[in-house]
Amino acid sequence: MHINSSPYTIPVSDIEVETVVNRSRFICSIKHCDDKLATKVFIEQIRQRYPDASHHCYAFISSRPEDSQTYGFSDDGEPSGTAGRPMLSVLQGNAIGEICAVVSRYFGGVKLGTGGLQRAYGNSVRQAVIELNTVEKIPTEQINLTCDYQQVKDIEHTLMGYEGIITQQDYGIEVMITASLPIPRIDEFIVRVIELTAGRVTPKRLLE
Repeated sequence: MHINSSPYTIPVSDIEVETVVNRSRFICSIKHCDDKLATKVFIEQIRQRYPDASHHCYAFISSRPEDSQTYGFSDDGEPSGTAGRPMLSVLQGNAIGEICAVVSRYFGGVKLGTGGLQRAYGNSVRQAVIELNTVEKIPTEQINLTCDYQQVKDIEHTLMGYEGIITQQDYGIEVMITASLPIPRIDEFIVRVIELTAGRVTPKRLLE
């Protein structure tokens, strides 16, 4: 199973930015959402925050920015293609993953037309993205290994050197360790542990 191990950008904090076009208010709310359930919850939160808005259009990418299997969008009653798609295009154009943008529109009495709506919704997200704080995410993968008690400290020290984090330790006759490491460093870590323990310990990827 191939996993793309290259880093990608994700939101690090929530943001809300308002723009006004011909008296219509467009409030763009953005949040880090790393799965479709989190996205659904966030969209509902915004609906409740602005219950009297005319529309709550949204776009999301719940995984890597290039992963089309995790895209989604809605025009929420606006003419087809005038809201959700332009919003998604902005997220894709900025290569941001694990993100959901909801634009709540308060109609100002002036119809904007198809092109005007596309520009207004796209620009609403664009302005929010400009102010959005982001961070680079390095994809990780789980490994596990079994070792003797006297080997634990050396393995823990080695894990730290490869930016690994222990997620579970079980103590019995031997010690079972599960850890999360950046994908590009896993092969190096496995080789290093085998060398360190003279072949007595061989970490295994959990996806194998």
